[in-house]
Order: sequence, then structure tokens, then C-alpha cells
Amino acid sequence: MLTPSEIKVVLEAALLAAQEPLPVSELRRMFDDEIDADTVRLLLEELREAWTDRGVELVSTASGWRFQTKASLQKFLERIHPERAPRYSRAVMETLAIIAYRQPATRGDIENVRGVSVSTEVIRRLEERNWVEVLGHKDVPGRPALYGTTKLFLDDLGLRSLEELPPLEDIVKTLDLTQIPTPAPQHAPEQPAETPAETAQTSA
Repeated sequence: MLTPSEIKVVLEAALLAAQEPLPVSELRRMFDDEIDADTVRLLLEELREAWTDRGVELVSTASGWRFQTKASLQKFLERIHPERAPRYSRAVMETLAIIAYRQPATRGDIENVRGVSVSTEVIRRLEERNWVEVLGHKDVPGRPALYGTTKLFLDDLGLRSLEELPPLEDIVKTLDLTQIPTPAPQHAPEQPAETPAETAQTSA
């Protein structure tokens, strides 16, 4: 039977190698489900604490746990990785904000709030980014599509649920895609022998 310290090393390695957030259920599979979910969560919290003062942090998102670089370090990383996140128009950002806070929302709902029509291109860009999806259709004549946000939308903002969304007046600034933390390196740097195993989204 693995010790808690050994389990944390396994969890750390799995999360560093993962391409996307891993839920607790997936992490438990590594141990043949012999470790209960509460224990895994406790060890993840301890692992998160161990990384507090590092350039990479362990966070819990809507889809699971992941390592990511801290947003405050983004300006330094851009000097060696100068790729810029695509800029979305104000119409796209406003539409996304309305859907996020009023979902499920129809195009008519969005147009009532913005005061202008919503182009098909705006909705298409959000769907292509996988931030918005059709949840169903409203039971009225014409059966308009009902839009809502996806788990990826929450993951990209580092949130676990819609309840963690920032105040509405801050949402457009929050959705500055250049401030979304980038993935952590997939290979751990060398660690001093006396420290616990500590090794080091996405943007649109």
C-alpha cells in the first residue's frame, strides 16, 4: 500500500503530464479505486499548498484538477513565447457575458440586452471556441436555440462553477484572453533533495 507521500508523487506526475484537467474519479483509477475520493481531494489540497510559492499552481476547475502557470507571470513568458491570443470583438465579448449570466438565453434575449441584432458570425465564433453550446430549444413558435456556456469556458477562466463568475461589470475585462494562465510544463524540473516532490490554459 502506498503512503500518502507516495500517492502525492503519483498525483503530481499524472497532473503534470495531462493535456487537460483531470477529475478525482479519473485520478482514483490509477490506484484501482482503492483510495476514496475524499482522501484524493485531501492530498490534492496538500499538493496545492506545497506549490503555493512556485511559478506554477495547482487549481481545481469545472472539469477537474490541473497545473497552470500563474497569470501574474504571463508577461515574462510572452517574451520567449510571443504568440498572442486572438482578440475578440466587443460584440463577441458582450454576447458571451450575456449568455454566461443569463443562461439559458436565446438570440432574442441577447438582442434585448444589447439593443442590436446578434450576427450568426458572433455565435459561430463562440461555438468554435467551445465556450458556448446549444442546451435545447425554447418551447415557443420557431423554437429558438437556448445557449449556455461549456465546462471549457469555466476551465479557461480557472473556475469550478458559474457561481464563481466575477461581478457582471468586470466580466469583459476578465475575459481578456491574454490573462488566461498557460499550461504548465509537462516535465518536472530537478528538485532539491530536501524538498517534497515539487514540479512544475489556455488561451484562445
